[in-house]
Amino acid sequence: MTATQAATHGKGRWIGDWRPDDPAFWESTGKKVARRNLAFSILAEHLGFTLWTVWSIVAVKLGAYKFSTDQLFWIVSLPNLVGSALRIPYTFAPARFGGRNWTVVSATLLLVPAVLLAVAVNDPGTPYWAFLLIAATAGLGGGNFASSMANITYFYPQNRQGAALGLNAAGGNIGVSSVQLLMPLVIAGFGLAAAGLFWVPFVLAAAAGAYFCMDNLTSAKAEPREMAKAAGRAQTWIMSVLYIGTFGSFIGYSTAFPLLIKSQFPEHASLTSLAFLGPLVGSLIRPVGGWLADRLGGASVTFWNFAAMIASVLLVWRAMSAHSIVLFFAAFMLLIGTAGVGNGSTYRMIPAIFRAKAVAGVEHGTPAYEEALATGKRDASAAIGFISAVGAFGGFFINRGFGSSISATGGAGAALVAFAAFYAVCFALTWFCYMRTLGAKSAPSLAAARV
Repeated sequence: MTATQAATHGKGRWIGDWRPDDPAFWESTGKKVARRNLAFSILAEHLGFTLWTVWSIVAVKLGAYKFSTDQLFWIVSLPNLVGSALRIPYTFAPARFGGRNWTVVSATLLLVPAVLLAVAVNDPGTPYWAFLLIAATAGLGGGNFASSMANITYFYPQNRQGAALGLNAAGGNIGVSSVQLLMPLVIAGFGLAAAGLFWVPFVLAAAAGAYFCMDNLTSAKAEPREMAKAAGRAQTWIMSVLYIGTFGSFIGYSTAFPLLIKSQFPEHASLTSLAFLGPLVGSLIRPVGGWLADRLGGASVTFWNFAAMIASVLLVWRAMSAHSIVLFFAAFMLLIGTAGVGNGSTYRMIPAIFRAKAVAGVEHGTPAYEEALATGKRDASAAIGFISAVGAFGGFFINRGFGSSISATGGAGAALVAFAAFYAVCFALTWFCYMRTLGAKSAPSLAAARV
């Protein structure tokens, strides 16, 4: 039975024979099946990001509830916290339940934050604690990235996974821009409750598409022990810190942008309708970070990108001090853009680092080398799931940093200085661990590798 036949006629759409690294199999049947699954995976993940970040716009429109700026930043930050925590269990779900089955479930779960949002804003007496709980359910969308990426990995051959995963990730990330572009228009036309109800038919369509058009793979395997081992490795934690600085910054600044405009430049509140440009730039430029990393080395790009992020965040601080909306908008766009570049370069570093560690001291071309290379790939796969989960917590820290700073000082300056200091730590950490010469005692194999 061919893969296509198994996908069509197998019980529960399970495919038992899946050999993507076999060129003949890939060209005859595998490529078509993989592309179909990728398309519907991107749709579901895109909607996951939109529901995950929808409160970044809704919070700006809650003026009738008289919440403080700090309270609004709590509402925006909680989905980031919950979504980050869910990424670890979501990583194992496709292998445990089937990629198609879990995409149906995870997409359908997006109805919860969508409907509850409409319920909350329809009642002027909704208490603040209820808003917090309902906003937290939006974190269900944040977990979708991990399960979607884990699922698509199994469908593609090793030499095509980079492009497939890049498309999958970009399709999800652009969801932040989509929600910030569409929601001001939808709310203006149909009211605040429409910010949730608008997504219901799209969620149902994504769930139906996954049910009828996606597949499960029996060859997909959950490796919680491998992730537990990865969590015990120093390189995993180092890269988690760097990923907080890149992806965490991207999602944090993207969701904070509209509320910052309204709170710090109230006379220009109408510009919140242009906030979508930030995450759009950050999403589209992410592949550029990966492309540069392929040519110049991931560590080099990440190292200099953190220097650019320090300069960008200080430029945002200068714009706020001068109360210049033009400079603020341009600087913030630059900041999210550099976060996007770093997002691509750090993600590229992970497999290179674990490959270099695995083959260090092993003679090239020997069976032992091939075995070590396979081990490095397995270690990298486990580490990526953990790193993506920890890195996403940066979105929570950034929003809470802004909220606390504004509450304590009346402005965002203290938060921006703290962020610049953190990027300086990441800058130094990248140099110390991955940019030193061959004589570095702590990680000579990594210093030699083009990470």
